[in-house]
Amino acid sequence: MARLLIVSNRLPISVRVDRGALCLTRSSGGLAAAMRGPHERMCALWIGWPGSVAGLSPEQRQDADAALAGIRAVPVHLGAAEQSRFYDGFSNGVLWPLFHYLLDKVNLDAELDWEAYQRVNERFADAVAEKYTPGDAIWVHDYQLMLLPALLRKRLPGARIGFFLHVPFPSAEVFRILPWREQIVRGLLGADLLGFHTAGYLRNFAASAAHVLDVDPGEAAIEHDGRRVALGVHPISVDAAEIERLAAHPGVREEAARIRAEARGRKIVLGIDRLDYTKGIPRRLLAIERFLEREPELRDQVRFIQLAVPTREMAGAYADFRRLVHELVGRINGQHGTTHATPIHYIHRSLPLDQVIALYLAADVMLVTPLRDGMNLVAKEYVAARIDDDGALILSEFAGAAAELSEAISVNPYDIGSVAAAVKQAIAMPHAEQRLRMAALRRRVATHDVHTWAQSFLDDLDRAAAPAPAAAGMAARREVPESVVERVRLAPQRVWILDYDGTLVPFAPVPDLAAPDEELLALLRALSERDRVHVVSGRRRADIERWFGALPLHLHAEHGFWSRPLACDDWVPLESDAAAWKGEVRALLEDFTRRTPGSFIEEKTVTLAWHYRTAQPELAAEHVRELRARLAERVSLDALELLGGAKVLEIRPRGVHKGRVVPLILDDAPARAEVIAIGDDRTDEDIFAALPPSACTIHVGNSNSRAAYRLPDAGAVRSLLRSIHA
Repeated sequence: MARLLIVSNRLPISVRVDRGALCLTRSSGGLAAAMRGPHERMCALWIGWPGSVAGLSPEQRQDADAALAGIRAVPVHLGAAEQSRFYDGFSNGVLWPLFHYLLDKVNLDAELDWEAYQRVNERFADAVAEKYTPGDAIWVHDYQLMLLPALLRKRLPGARIGFFLHVPFPSAEVFRILPWREQIVRGLLGADLLGFHTAGYLRNFAASAAHVLDVDPGEAAIEHDGRRVALGVHPISVDAAEIERLAAHPGVREEAARIRAEARGRKIVLGIDRLDYTKGIPRRLLAIERFLEREPELRDQVRFIQLAVPTREMAGAYADFRRLVHELVGRINGQHGTTHATPIHYIHRSLPLDQVIALYLAADVMLVTPLRDGMNLVAKEYVAARIDDDGALILSEFAGAAAELSEAISVNPYDIGSVAAAVKQAIAMPHAEQRLRMAALRRRVATHDVHTWAQSFLDDLDRAAAPAPAAAGMAARREVPESVVERVRLAPQRVWILDYDGTLVPFAPVPDLAAPDEELLALLRALSERDRVHVVSGRRRADIERWFGALPLHLHAEHGFWSRPLACDDWVPLESDAAAWKGEVRALLEDFTRRTPGSFIEEKTVTLAWHYRTAQPELAAEHVRELRARLAERVSLDALELLGGAKVLEIRPRGVHKGRVVPLILDDAPARAEVIAIGDDRTDEDIFAALPPSACTIHVGNSNSRAAYRLPDAGAVRSLLRSIHA
């Protein structure tokens, strides 16, 4: 039976020993709370680290594993040193600050930590593969496991794999600082669906993939390695109904009333955060200080409560940060406290959820000002708890929640003056305005709760992982079998039809840099001593003549419009030149070239090509869409066709394509010769379509193709040619 496999760095349960007894403690983090529903409702397995078991005896460890199995939790045990390098070293010493734009805290000399990150992701892949049964859906969570989707794809090619990122994905300019950027992007693209909190994070990832892997930066999906990886916006939320239930509980409301009574009529401004440097607590405290300086008459009318939840207590950077926060609180209270009140009531510990809800109910203003945050569920919890539709939310524009909670008072957390002004605005906000804003916020949070989030992601994963209908004539691709290689090797007569760019040589940023090397020239010369070799390229005939004119080859340039048979010195056109359309199209391409730095026009006898390989990917993608639309408006597409290739858009007369030369090649071929055609892009599909089924057709790369077989790259093509010629 198909199941859901939830995979996260930590299990929602921690294992420990208390006074000699084994204890399983439920975690209270946002991920644990968000996935509790799917785990329970779908009888899912949850795979993750259970905490250190170094202090457990063998019997206790066995009992712990049995207890975890009873609640469908699968432990991935890690050694202390391994866990430290993987989690503290790489996940939180490199990825966490990088993804939150705190570049001064990123350790870029973390080779040993990176090796541990790889090993731990491999360990998780082994654990998931061991539990997987066909039909299961796998949902991987967060930045600690970004290599896992590709590792699972390798082990379980047909699995449904989703990945959700709970933190921001940074801009491409920031992400590309990472030395291991390519491995991270490739790891993520092993999934069927990648989920992000906001459209901005999604666009950042697409742009990063475009820069790092040279893929097209799609808004809804990215084509990679012959697969379509869907991209989705899935803002995580809270269990609004449960929070409302707690907010209505008499005991919770009594606690809220007690907190308000202690405030003695003062307005309560509340902050609740993990004590993490991304949460902006020091700048928030400075904003409070600025408020107290600006509004001395309000000192005794406002009480600030800051709950700072301990996190990563053993990390040195966090110890320094904790000290800074404590010193700031002490200084501000010392300077602005009175005989009647201390402005900031600071609490450095965790509180049970019912007490947190009581704080939400008691607070007149919720101050949520992270420097950067993937979502920030505190903001949504506060909204869900305000069942009387009152209160005011001040929210950082750099929190993911800001994309949804537009009725909050938006602030730039770096601007302490504006945060101070927002506090004054919030505490003075008329009750009618509070109700108007809060009612709208509550409707949104209640409608898009955590259960809707989880189901929406899983529904999208099912759609993304569904087999795509095969295009007409497109065959399933497989590596060239050794039996086929042997058949071709033993054939008495062979005819080769070879593309050039992307097939015999890798793509180059500028076409002129892809000239053939001596090894390739020697290989083609040796091959032509026995076989008939046709090079069929989209290149200009001048390029093909310059590179291959001295070799005993049959040459075809500009997608077969020009041909130069082996025994002929002259190039023969396919038909008379029909290029009257060029002037209008050339002017349009020149306009787009001016607007797209790095692009250029290549003109051939009857075609025009617009190359954008070295252009900025996001801008190029936008301009390709616009150019296609403009061309469709201004030229007759009955007479012309637009052909998209590898970072090139080509305009050519309809009917001029590589397939037109196939009858000429076959008419001249020896009877019963083995025909082998190899090509890598859309233009070569015309060759494959024109050949009889008996021909050996090979696609280079991983995109859809009519070809019967595939090879990964130009290097593999050369290896095949050498092995057959040997």
